[in-house]
Amino acid sequence: MTKLKILALLVGMVLLFAIPATVSAQRLPPNIFVGTASIDGAAAADGTVVSALVDDAEAATATVSGGDGSYVLEVDQGADLSYAGKTVSFQVAGNSAAETATWVQGEGTLLDLTATGGAPAADVETPAPEAAPEVPAASAGADGPKGDTGATGAKGDKGDAGATGSAGADGDAGPAGSAGATGAAGDAGPAGDAGSGALGIVALILAIVAIVGAGGAFMFGRRS
Repeated sequence: MTKLKILALLVGMVLLFAIPATVSAQRLPPNIFVGTASIDGAAAADGTVVSALVDDAEAATATVSGGDGSYVLEVDQGADLSYAGKTVSFQVAGNSAAETATWVQGEGTLLDLTATGGAPAADVETPAPEAAPEVPAASAGADGPKGDTGATGAKGDKGDAGATGSAGADGDAGPAGSAGATGAAGDAGPAGDAGSGALGIVALILAIVAIVGAGGAFMFGRRS
């Protein structure tokens, strides 16, 4: 708390104790509020009016001083009113402050007030706007010359692969291949049927005759 706030609070407390005993017998001590007031984040200028309201009625006013938005506000309920426990709201230059307080008899309350919106603008009658003179519609102009052809655009991205096509027709038959190598010999065939008995006998006789003839010739040759 700044020295100015402390001083203002002390002044308020002195005022409470300085009330004559004859008056205090009829009226209760006020609730004194001390702090700073600001509008839109900036300290209120000296001379700005700070108001306290109880039951939507103005209960007290004060002006800002000290160059830093300081104020001292004495809220006295008077002889025929009762503010005990009631909510006190505040205005800075006619703009509602975000803060409120509860009125307490004889209390010194430190409360910084913040308001938005700036000082209310004076009621000024706004002149009606003059009607604009009618301007005849202009006729459409002739078409302009055709512009040059634009540059060729960049090559687009590669497209997705197409679907698989149907099977093609069968091709022509190829030429005959060369002859293969000679195969291996086959297995021996089964034995043939035996000849007739007569032929066997004839053959045997001829064989005997031949042997005998050969033996006789051999013998005759040795005798010679």
